Amino acid sequence: MVNAQKNIKVDVKKDGEVFDHYWSKMVGAGRANEGLRAGWLEQLEQVQKNAGFEYVRFHGIFHDDMFPVIIEKGKTVYNWQYIDDLFDRMLDLKVKPFVELAFLPTSMAAKDSKTVFWWKANITPDEQSFEKFHDLVKAFTQHCVDRYGIDEVLTWYFEVWNEPNLYKLFWDGTKSQYFELYKQSVTAVRSVDNRLKVGGPSTSNFVPDTRFDGEIIDDEASEAVFAAKDINTLDWHGVWIEDFLEYCKKENLPVDFISCHPYPTDYAFNPETGKGKGLTRHVQSVKEDLEWINKTVKESAFPDIEIHLTEWHTSPSSRDDMHDRLPAAAYIVKSNLDCIGLTNSLALWTFTDIFEEKGGASSIFHGGFGMINFQGLVKPSYHAYRMLHQLGDQKLYKDDYLFVSKKSSNGNVVALAYNYPEEYENAVPSGRDKREKGTNKALNFSLKGLKAGTLFKMEILDKDHGNIHNFWEDMGKPEPPTREEIKLMKEYANTMKTSYVKADKNGVLTIDHQITPWSLVLIQQIN
Repeated sequence: MVNAQKNIKVDVKKDGEVFDHYWSKMVGAGRANEGLRAGWLEQLEQVQKNAGFEYVRFHGIFHDDMFPVIIEKGKTVYNWQYIDDLFDRMLDLKVKPFVELAFLPTSMAAKDSKTVFWWKANITPDEQSFEKFHDLVKAFTQHCVDRYGIDEVLTWYFEVWNEPNLYKLFWDGTKSQYFELYKQSVTAVRSVDNRLKVGGPSTSNFVPDTRFDGEIIDDEASEAVFAAKDINTLDWHGVWIEDFLEYCKKENLPVDFISCHPYPTDYAFNPETGKGKGLTRHVQSVKEDLEWINKTVKESAFPDIEIHLTEWHTSPSSRDDMHDRLPAAAYIVKSNLDCIGLTNSLALWTFTDIFEEKGGASSIFHGGFGMINFQGLVKPSYHAYRMLHQLGDQKLYKDDYLFVSKKSSNGNVVALAYNYPEEYENAVPSGRDKREKGTNKALNFSLKGLKAGTLFKMEILDKDHGNIHNFWEDMGKPEPPTREEIKLMKEYANTMKTSYVKADKNGVLTIDHQITPWSLVLIQQIN
C-alpha cells in the first residue's frame, strides 16, 4: 500500500518565508566532567561541524568532580580550573555553554543530603545553602566575565537547576525552596551585569493532572492517567511554569527565558516497563506543548521572553532501544519542521553516548540518548540533524512530509522529505516493536524556475543505508567490535543511498520517489 501525493509544483524564483534553524541552537550532554574526555570533545566537534550546534547544556557544573569549591583550613576557596578547561575547549570548537547552575557542592548541601546518579549529585539544601549558592554563582559569573569578556558572556544563558519538580530525584526540596534558589541565582548573576540572561524553571515533561500543583509531587493525583483509554484526549500542561512566572512578577525578579522538557511521555524514565509502560503520546504532542507554552508566556507579565526546551527526545529513558534506530530520525525531522516559529531551541538530549547517568552500559547499542555512540558510530538521529542543518533559511513549501527551502546566501534550493507512517501517529516510537514497519509514501513534486541542467544530490537514509543498528545486528552484534569492525561500521553509518538528478531543458526538476517507512530524503542543489 502507498499513500498518494498529488504532483506539487514549487516556483523557486519566488522568495520564501524566512525561518530560524532553532534545531541547531542547542544540544544536550550528560555532565560537565564527561566533557573533559577526548572522545566527548571529538564528537562535539563533529556535531558542531555537521549539524551546526551553537550551545551545549549539561548537568553538574558545580558537582564535586569539577572541584569548584575547596575547603582549605576551614575556609572556602573557589577553584575554576576544571570549568575553565572545559569552557576553553568548547569555545575553541565554536560551541558556547548553556549553563545549568547545578548541583550543590558537598560543602553547601545538607549534611544528610540525598544524591542522584551513581556519581552522587547533591540535591538537598539546608538553611545555609541558598546564601552560599548565591555567593558561588556570583563568583562563578564574575570569573566567566573576567576570563571571557562581557561581550562573550552576554551571549550565554544561565539556567537555574534541572527538573526541580521531580521531588527527591533532582531536588530534595519544595517548590517554594526552588523559587528561592532561583531568586538567589538570578540576583547573583545580575549583580555582575544586569544584561546577563537567566531563566528557569527547567521542569520535566508535561502532565495531564495536578500532581505538581503543590509544594512536592502528589503521586496519587496521577492515577487518572493510567485509567484513560486514550491519554491524548487529556489536558496536558507544563509544570510549575505559570507559578514560576507569577512568582517572578510578584518578587520583581528578572526572567529572560522559560525552560522545560517536553518529552512526549508520562512517567518517562521507564516508558517500556513498570509504571510508565505505554504512556507515550501522539506525534503532535510536542507541537501542542509548545503552543501551550507560547500562550502561557504571552499571557504572563513577561510576554516577550525566549523559550528554550533544554531537553527532548523520543523518551527520557537512557535505555530506550528506539534511540538507536531509524524511526527516531523521522520523529526528529517531523517534530522540528512542525514546530518552526514556536521556540528558540529544542535541544536533543544528548549528542553523545559518552553519558553515565546510569553508569556505563554493557552494550555498544543500549538505547542511549546520544546521536553518536561511545565508539563514535553515528546513529540515524545524527543524520536527521545533519540534514536539517542543510536546509536554507526561506520556506518555499511545506506539507505533512515534504519541506522545500531556499538559501538566501546563494539561492540554492534544498528539500527534505520523510516518512512518519500514519499508522504510528498516535504514539511516538519507543522500544523494539515498531522498527521499520509502515506504509510507503509517494513523493511526487517538481521545482520550476531553475536553470536548465541544474544538478541536485539526493541522499536517502533508510533501513538499508546509514541504519547502523541493523548493520550491527547483521554482523552478529559484536561486543565489543574489533578496531577493524569499528572502521567498517563507521563507513557504513556515514554512507547514504546517493544519486544525482538534473533539471530538464525547461529548468524543471521532477522527483517521483517512494519513501519507505521512517526514511529521510535530502535533495540538495549543488551547482
